[in-house]
Amino acid sequence: MTAARQSIFYIDFLRFIAAIAVIMIHVLGPFRYLYGEIPDSDWLAAAGLNSLTRWAVPVFMMISGALLLSSKALSPKKLSSKALSQDPSQESFKWGPYLIKRVSKVVVPFIGWTIIFALVCGYMVDGVFTGQWSSNITMDTLGSSLTEPVWYHLWFFYDFIPLYFVIPFLLPLLKQASADHIKLALLCWAILFLMHWLKIGDFLQQNLVLYSGYLVLGWYLFNRDNREHLKYWIAAGSFMLLLNFFGSWYVATEKQAYSSLFMGYKTLNTAIIGGMLFVLAQTYAHKIQGRLRALVTLISTYSLGIYLVHPLILIPIRDLNNGFYQVFQSNWIAIPILTFLTLVGSLLLTMLLVKLPFIRRLVP
Repeated sequence: MTAARQSIFYIDFLRFIAAIAVIMIHVLGPFRYLYGEIPDSDWLAAAGLNSLTRWAVPVFMMISGALLLSSKALSPKKLSSKALSQDPSQESFKWGPYLIKRVSKVVVPFIGWTIIFALVCGYMVDGVFTGQWSSNITMDTLGSSLTEPVWYHLWFFYDFIPLYFVIPFLLPLLKQASADHIKLALLCWAILFLMHWLKIGDFLQQNLVLYSGYLVLGWYLFNRDNREHLKYWIAAGSFMLLLNFFGSWYVATEKQAYSSLFMGYKTLNTAIIGGMLFVLAQTYAHKIQGRLRALVTLISTYSLGIYLVHPLILIPIRDLNNGFYQVFQSNWIAIPILTFLTLVGSLLLTMLLVKLPFIRRLVP
Protein backbone atom coordinates (compact mmCIF):
# COMPACT_ATOMS: atom_id res chain seq x y z
CA MET A 1 0.00 0.00 0.00
CA THR A 2 2.81 2.35 -0.75
CA ALA A 3 3.42 4.29 -3.89
CA ALA A 4 6.92 2.91 -4.28
CA ARG A 5 7.34 -0.65 -5.53
CA GLN A 6 11.01 -1.33 -4.95
CA SER A 7 12.02 -4.96 -5.27
CA ILE A 8 13.00 -5.66 -1.68
CA PHE A 9 11.58 -8.98 -0.61
CA TYR A 10 11.23 -8.35 3.11
CA ILE A 11 9.22 -5.23 2.27
CA ASP A 12 7.04 -7.42 0.04
CA PHE A 13 6.64 -9.83 2.94
CA LEU A 14 5.56 -7.01 5.27
CA ARG A 15 2.94 -5.89 2.73
CA PHE A 16 1.82 -9.51 2.45
CA ILE A 17 1.22 -10.07 6.16
CA ALA A 18 -0.27 -6.60 6.64
CA ALA A 19 -2.79 -7.19 3.83
CA ILE A 20 -3.88 -10.45 5.46
CA ALA A 21 -4.13 -8.80 8.88
CA VAL A 22 -6.30 -5.96 7.54
CA ILE A 23 -8.71 -8.42 5.96
CA MET A 24 -8.88 -10.44 9.18
CA ILE A 25 -9.68 -7.29 11.18
CA HIS A 26 -12.61 -6.59 8.87
CA VAL A 27 -13.79 -10.21 8.74
CA LEU A 28 -14.08 -10.37 12.54
CA GLY A 29 -15.53 -6.87 12.81
CA PRO A 30 -19.21 -7.78 13.32
CA PHE A 31 -18.43 -9.72 16.52
CA ARG A 32 -16.29 -7.27 18.48
CA TYR A 33 -19.19 -5.48 20.13
CA LEU A 34 -21.26 -8.60 20.80
CA TYR A 35 -19.74 -9.40 24.19
CA GLY A 36 -22.33 -11.29 26.22
CA GLU A 37 -24.58 -11.74 23.18
CA ILE A 38 -22.68 -14.61 21.58
CA PRO A 39 -20.80 -17.59 23.10
CA ASP A 40 -17.68 -16.47 24.96
CA SER A 41 -15.44 -18.59 22.73
CA ASP A 42 -16.74 -16.92 19.57
CA TRP A 43 -16.34 -13.46 21.05
CA LEU A 44 -12.83 -14.21 22.31
CA ALA A 45 -11.84 -15.49 18.87
CA ALA A 46 -12.91 -12.20 17.32
CA ALA A 47 -11.56 -9.90 20.01
CA GLY A 48 -8.39 -11.93 20.47
CA LEU A 49 -7.49 -12.09 16.79
CA ASN A 50 -8.34 -8.40 16.54
CA SER A 51 -5.91 -7.58 19.35
CA LEU A 52 -3.14 -9.55 17.62
CA THR A 53 -3.48 -7.88 14.21
CA ARG A 54 -3.80 -4.17 14.96
CA TRP A 55 -0.27 -3.55 13.72
CA ALA A 56 -1.36 -3.88 10.08
CA VAL A 57 -1.94 -0.23 9.15
CA PRO A 58 1.11 1.03 11.10
CA VAL A 59 3.26 -1.47 9.19
CA PHE A 60 1.98 -0.03 5.92
CA MET A 61 2.95 3.43 7.18
CA MET A 62 6.40 2.20 8.16
CA ILE A 63 6.89 0.76 4.68
CA SER A 64 6.02 4.14 3.19
CA GLY A 65 8.54 5.86 5.41
CA ALA A 66 11.21 3.29 4.61
CA LEU A 67 10.84 3.64 0.84
CA LEU A 68 9.78 7.23 0.33
CA LEU A 69 12.37 8.67 2.71
CA SER A 70 15.13 6.53 1.20
CA SER A 71 16.02 6.64 -2.47
CA LYS A 72 17.56 3.22 -1.97
CA ALA A 73 18.57 0.98 0.91
CA LEU A 74 21.86 1.70 2.60
CA SER A 75 24.25 -1.21 2.89
CA PRO A 76 23.78 -3.14 6.17
CA LYS A 77 25.65 -1.19 8.82
CA LYS A 78 24.95 0.76 11.94
CA LEU A 79 23.23 4.07 11.39
CA SER A 80 25.71 6.91 11.83
CA SER A 81 25.73 10.65 11.29
CA LYS A 82 28.14 10.15 8.39
CA ALA A 83 25.86 7.62 6.72
CA LEU A 84 22.96 10.02 7.06
CA SER A 85 24.57 13.28 6.07
CA GLN A 86 26.79 11.98 3.25
CA ASP A 87 24.49 9.45 1.61
CA PRO A 88 25.08 9.95 -2.14
CA SER A 89 21.90 8.04 -2.96
CA GLN A 90 19.74 10.92 -1.80
CA GLU A 91 18.50 12.78 -4.88
CA SER A 92 17.41 16.41 -4.99
CA PHE A 93 13.72 16.81 -4.31
CA LYS A 94 11.44 17.98 -7.12
CA TRP A 95 7.91 18.78 -6.10
CA GLY A 96 6.29 18.34 -9.54
CA PRO A 97 7.30 14.70 -10.13
CA TYR A 98 6.63 13.97 -6.46
CA LEU A 99 3.03 15.12 -6.73
CA ILE A 100 2.47 13.30 -10.02
CA LYS A 101 4.26 10.04 -9.30
CA ARG A 102 3.67 9.66 -5.57
CA VAL A 103 0.71 11.62 -4.27
CA SER A 104 -1.52 11.01 -7.30
CA LYS A 105 -1.09 7.25 -6.93
CA VAL A 106 -2.87 7.51 -3.59
CA VAL A 107 -5.27 10.39 -4.19
CA VAL A 108 -6.73 9.07 -7.47
CA PRO A 109 -7.68 5.65 -6.01
CA PHE A 110 -9.04 7.38 -2.91
CA ILE A 111 -11.36 9.62 -4.94
CA GLY A 112 -12.38 6.81 -7.26
CA TRP A 113 -13.23 4.35 -4.52
CA THR A 114 -14.98 7.02 -2.48
CA ILE A 115 -17.36 7.44 -5.42
CA ILE A 116 -17.71 3.68 -5.91
CA PHE A 117 -18.50 2.97 -2.27
CA ALA A 118 -20.86 5.95 -2.12
CA LEU A 119 -22.79 4.29 -4.92
CA VAL A 120 -22.75 1.03 -2.95
CA CYS A 121 -24.06 2.90 0.09
CA GLY A 122 -27.12 3.74 -1.96
CA TYR A 123 -28.03 0.05 -1.78
CA MET A 124 -27.45 -0.22 1.97
CA VAL A 125 -29.73 0.45 4.94
CA ASP A 126 -28.28 -0.07 8.43
CA GLY A 127 -25.44 -2.08 6.96
CA VAL A 128 -27.74 -4.46 5.06
CA PHE A 129 -27.81 -4.72 1.27
CA THR A 130 -31.37 -3.96 0.08
CA GLY A 131 -31.01 -4.38 -3.69
CA GLN A 132 -32.72 -1.04 -4.27
CA TRP A 133 -30.58 2.02 -4.98
CA SER A 134 -31.30 5.36 -3.35
CA SER A 135 -29.73 8.39 -5.02
CA ASN A 136 -30.40 10.46 -1.91
CA ILE A 137 -28.31 8.15 0.27
CA THR A 138 -25.48 8.20 -2.26
CA MET A 139 -25.49 11.99 -2.55
CA ASP A 140 -25.69 12.46 1.22
CA THR A 141 -22.79 10.03 1.64
CA LEU A 142 -20.69 11.87 -0.94
CA GLY A 143 -21.54 15.16 0.70
CA SER A 144 -20.17 13.99 4.02
CA SER A 145 -17.04 12.42 2.50
CA LEU A 146 -15.01 15.59 3.06
CA THR A 147 -15.04 14.94 6.78
CA GLU A 148 -15.64 11.21 7.16
CA PRO A 149 -15.04 8.08 5.07
CA VAL A 150 -17.91 6.65 3.06
CA TRP A 151 -16.84 3.10 3.97
CA TYR A 152 -15.05 1.82 7.05
CA HIS A 153 -11.71 0.96 5.40
CA LEU A 154 -11.29 4.31 3.64
CA TRP A 155 -10.50 6.09 6.92
CA PHE A 156 -6.88 5.13 6.25
CA PHE A 157 -6.56 7.67 3.45
CA TYR A 158 -7.72 10.57 5.61
CA ASP A 159 -4.68 10.08 7.81
CA PHE A 160 -2.31 8.62 5.22
CA ILE A 161 -2.57 11.22 2.43
CA PRO A 162 -1.46 14.10 4.72
CA LEU A 163 1.69 12.10 5.49
CA TYR A 164 2.74 12.50 1.87
CA PHE A 165 2.99 16.23 2.50
CA VAL A 166 5.12 15.64 5.59
CA ILE A 167 7.67 13.51 3.72
CA PRO A 168 9.25 16.39 1.70
CA PHE A 169 10.00 18.21 4.95
CA LEU A 170 11.35 15.11 6.67
CA LEU A 171 13.76 14.36 3.82
CA PRO A 172 16.26 17.20 4.47
CA LEU A 173 15.90 16.88 8.24
CA LEU A 174 16.71 13.18 8.29
CA LYS A 175 19.55 13.64 5.81
CA GLN A 176 21.33 16.08 8.12
CA ALA A 177 20.42 14.56 11.48
CA SER A 178 22.89 12.53 13.50
CA ALA A 179 22.08 9.06 14.80
CA ASP A 180 21.54 10.44 18.30
CA HIS A 181 19.13 13.07 17.00
CA ILE A 182 17.07 10.36 15.32
CA LYS A 183 17.06 8.20 18.45
CA LEU A 184 15.97 11.16 20.58
CA ALA A 185 13.20 12.01 18.12
CA LEU A 186 11.93 8.41 18.18
CA LEU A 187 12.04 8.40 21.98
CA CYS A 188 9.98 11.60 22.09
CA TRP A 189 7.56 10.03 19.62
CA ALA A 190 7.22 6.97 21.87
CA ILE A 191 6.49 9.25 24.84
CA LEU A 192 3.79 11.03 22.82
CA PHE A 193 2.24 7.64 22.07
CA LEU A 194 2.28 6.79 25.77
CA MET A 195 0.69 10.14 26.62
CA HIS A 196 -2.00 9.57 24.03
CA TRP A 197 -2.65 6.07 25.38
CA LEU A 198 -3.01 7.42 28.91
CA LYS A 199 -4.99 10.44 27.66
CA ILE A 200 -2.45 12.96 28.95
CA GLY A 201 -2.05 16.26 27.11
CA ASP A 202 -4.88 16.41 24.59
CA PHE A 203 -3.20 19.17 22.58
CA LEU A 204 -0.44 16.74 21.61
CA GLN A 205 -2.80 14.03 20.39
CA GLN A 206 -2.64 14.90 16.71
CA ASN A 207 -2.79 12.22 14.06
CA LEU A 208 -0.31 13.96 11.79
CA VAL A 209 2.38 14.02 14.48
CA LEU A 210 1.82 10.51 15.79
CA TYR A 211 1.47 8.86 12.39
CA SER A 212 4.51 10.72 11.04
CA GLY A 213 6.52 8.84 13.65
CA TYR A 214 5.79 5.60 11.83
CA LEU A 215 7.42 7.08 8.73
CA VAL A 216 10.57 7.88 10.67
CA LEU A 217 10.61 4.52 12.45
CA GLY A 218 10.28 2.68 9.14
CA TRP A 219 13.07 4.76 7.61
CA TYR A 220 15.27 4.28 10.66
CA LEU A 221 14.92 0.50 10.73
CA PHE A 222 15.22 0.26 6.96
CA ASN A 223 18.59 2.02 6.89
CA ARG A 224 20.41 0.08 9.57
CA ASP A 225 21.40 -3.43 10.54
CA ASN A 226 19.03 -4.38 13.37
CA ARG A 227 20.23 -7.93 14.01
CA GLU A 228 22.13 -6.89 17.11
CA HIS A 229 18.90 -5.71 18.74
CA LEU A 230 16.61 -8.40 17.33
CA LYS A 231 16.23 -10.21 20.66
CA TYR A 232 15.09 -7.01 22.34
CA TRP A 233 12.53 -6.33 19.64
CA ILE A 234 11.21 -9.89 19.93
CA ALA A 235 10.98 -9.67 23.71
CA ALA A 236 9.22 -6.30 23.69
CA GLY A 237 6.93 -7.11 20.77
CA SER A 238 5.94 -10.52 22.16
CA PHE A 239 5.15 -8.97 25.52
CA MET A 240 2.94 -6.37 23.83
CA LEU A 241 1.09 -9.05 21.85
CA LEU A 242 0.37 -10.95 25.05
CA LEU A 243 -0.66 -7.71 26.74
CA ASN A 244 -3.03 -6.97 23.88
CA PHE A 245 -4.69 -10.39 24.00
CA PHE A 246 -5.02 -10.92 27.73
CA GLY A 247 -5.42 -7.22 28.52
CA SER A 248 -8.35 -6.92 26.12
CA TRP A 249 -9.91 -10.04 27.58
CA TYR A 250 -9.49 -8.80 31.14
CA VAL A 251 -10.86 -5.30 30.47
CA ALA A 252 -13.88 -6.75 28.66
CA THR A 253 -14.72 -9.03 31.59
CA GLU A 254 -14.40 -6.10 33.98
CA LYS A 255 -16.50 -3.71 31.90
CA GLN A 256 -18.78 -6.43 30.52
CA ALA A 257 -18.24 -4.86 27.11
CA TYR A 258 -15.67 -4.68 24.34
CA SER A 259 -12.85 -2.19 24.95
CA SER A 260 -10.45 -0.76 22.36
CA LEU A 261 -7.90 0.25 25.00
CA PHE A 262 -5.18 -1.97 23.52
CA MET A 263 -6.31 -1.70 19.91
CA GLY A 264 -5.29 1.82 18.89
CA TYR A 265 -2.91 2.62 16.06
CA LYS A 266 -1.69 5.52 18.19
CA THR A 267 -0.57 3.47 21.17
CA LEU A 268 2.95 2.52 22.17
CA ASN A 269 2.21 -1.21 22.20
CA THR A 270 1.15 -1.14 18.54
CA ALA A 271 4.28 0.78 17.54
CA ILE A 272 6.52 -1.73 19.31
CA ILE A 273 4.78 -4.70 17.66
CA GLY A 274 5.12 -3.03 14.27
CA GLY A 275 8.82 -2.46 14.89
CA MET A 276 9.31 -6.08 15.93
CA LEU A 277 7.65 -7.39 12.77
CA PHE A 278 9.70 -5.05 10.60
CA VAL A 279 12.96 -6.27 12.14
CA LEU A 280 11.91 -9.93 12.01
CA ALA A 281 11.04 -9.64 8.32
CA GLN A 282 14.28 -7.79 7.66
CA THR A 283 16.24 -10.60 9.31
CA TYR A 284 14.46 -13.77 8.18
CA ALA A 285 12.23 -13.09 5.17
CA HIS A 286 15.02 -13.98 2.75
CA LYS A 287 14.70 -17.61 3.87
CA ILE A 288 11.34 -17.86 2.10
CA GLN A 289 11.88 -19.43 -1.31
CA GLY A 290 10.06 -21.18 -4.12
CA ARG A 291 6.32 -20.92 -4.68
CA LEU A 292 5.67 -19.30 -1.33
CA ARG A 293 8.08 -16.50 -2.21
CA ALA A 294 6.30 -16.00 -5.54
CA LEU A 295 2.93 -15.90 -3.75
CA VAL A 296 4.19 -13.32 -1.26
CA THR A 297 5.46 -11.13 -4.10
CA LEU A 298 2.19 -11.47 -6.02
CA ILE A 299 0.00 -10.42 -3.10
CA SER A 300 2.41 -7.62 -2.22
CA THR A 301 2.20 -6.29 -5.77
CA TYR A 302 -1.59 -6.05 -5.58
CA SER A 303 -1.83 -5.14 -1.90
CA LEU A 304 -3.35 -1.69 -2.44
CA GLY A 305 -5.99 -3.11 -4.75
CA ILE A 306 -6.71 -5.90 -2.29
CA TYR A 307 -7.15 -3.33 0.48
CA LEU A 308 -9.55 -1.29 -1.62
CA VAL A 309 -11.77 -4.05 -3.02
CA HIS A 310 -12.03 -6.58 -0.20
CA PRO A 311 -14.91 -4.79 1.61
CA LEU A 312 -17.06 -5.42 -1.48
CA ILE A 313 -16.59 -9.15 -1.03
CA LEU A 314 -17.28 -8.83 2.69
CA ILE A 315 -20.69 -7.17 2.26
CA PRO A 316 -22.64 -10.46 2.21
CA ILE A 317 -20.20 -12.18 4.59
CA ARG A 318 -20.45 -9.56 7.34
CA ASP A 319 -24.26 -9.72 7.29
CA LEU A 320 -24.71 -12.23 10.12
CA ASN A 321 -28.15 -13.14 8.84
CA ASN A 322 -26.54 -14.85 5.85
CA GLY A 323 -24.92 -17.47 8.06
CA PHE A 324 -21.43 -17.57 6.58
CA TYR A 325 -19.74 -17.74 9.98
CA GLN A 326 -22.15 -20.32 11.36
CA VAL A 327 -21.14 -22.84 8.67
CA PHE A 328 -17.85 -23.37 10.51
CA GLN A 329 -19.41 -23.77 13.98
CA SER A 330 -16.68 -21.73 15.67
CA ASN A 331 -15.19 -18.29 15.00
CA TRP A 332 -11.74 -19.72 15.69
CA ILE A 333 -12.21 -21.62 12.42
CA ALA A 334 -14.53 -19.26 10.56
CA ILE A 335 -12.42 -16.11 10.81
CA PRO A 336 -9.16 -17.56 9.39
CA ILE A 337 -10.95 -19.45 6.60
CA LEU A 338 -13.12 -16.49 5.59
CA THR A 339 -10.01 -14.28 5.72
CA PHE A 340 -8.25 -16.64 3.32
CA LEU A 341 -11.23 -16.85 0.95
CA THR A 342 -11.64 -13.06 0.99
CA LEU A 343 -7.94 -12.64 0.26
CA VAL A 344 -8.15 -14.98 -2.74
CA GLY A 345 -11.30 -13.32 -4.05
CA SER A 346 -9.83 -9.84 -3.61
CA LEU A 347 -6.61 -10.83 -5.35
CA LEU A 348 -8.46 -12.27 -8.34
CA LEU A 349 -10.76 -9.26 -8.57
CA THR A 350 -7.80 -6.87 -8.40
CA MET A 351 -5.93 -8.79 -11.09
CA LEU A 352 -9.01 -8.50 -13.27
CA LEU A 353 -9.49 -4.78 -12.63
CA VAL A 354 -5.89 -3.90 -13.54
CA LYS A 355 -6.59 -5.21 -17.04
CA LEU A 356 -9.34 -2.64 -17.60
CA PRO A 357 -8.00 0.57 -19.19
CA PHE A 358 -9.61 3.16 -16.90
CA ILE A 359 -10.26 1.16 -13.76
CA ARG A 360 -6.62 0.03 -13.43
CA ARG A 361 -5.66 3.50 -12.21
CA LEU A 362 -7.82 2.81 -9.16
CA VAL A 363 -5.88 -0.32 -8.17
CA PRO A 364 -2.19 0.60 -8.73
